Amino acid sequence: MSSILLVEDDQVIRKMISIRLQLRGFEVDTAVNGEQGVEKASTCLYDAILMDMHMPVMDGHEATKVLRKQGYQGLIIAVTASVMSEETNKAINIGCDHFIPKPIEVTFEDQVTEFITRFKAG
Repeated sequence: MSSILLVEDDQVIRKMISIRLQLRGFEVDTAVNGEQGVEKASTCLYDAILMDMHMPVMDGHEATKVLRKQGYQGLIIAVTASVMSEETNKAINIGCDHFIPKPIEVTFEDQVTEFITRFKAG
């Protein structure tokens, strides 16, 4: 069973994604902003971090930069409603490994599973 840290400020989206992932057998921990996400990722080992890019307190861009600067080597997947190519490139350039657009599709869980499987395979 894979463990995921979901960093998402919107309560409805956070709950919906958590339920969907749990129904697929994932263990899901949550954080409501990037600062909380950095704290949790610094103390627990996750198979993936699903990072919203636009949040209060500390956004996903800054949280990802902080994690990478601290030496975090795990899988970070940007999940955001902004699907402009410049936003996608920015997320990848700051250290995200992959990008999934919102609203999430019916294939969301399959995408997450595939990214984790590929990451673990090296």
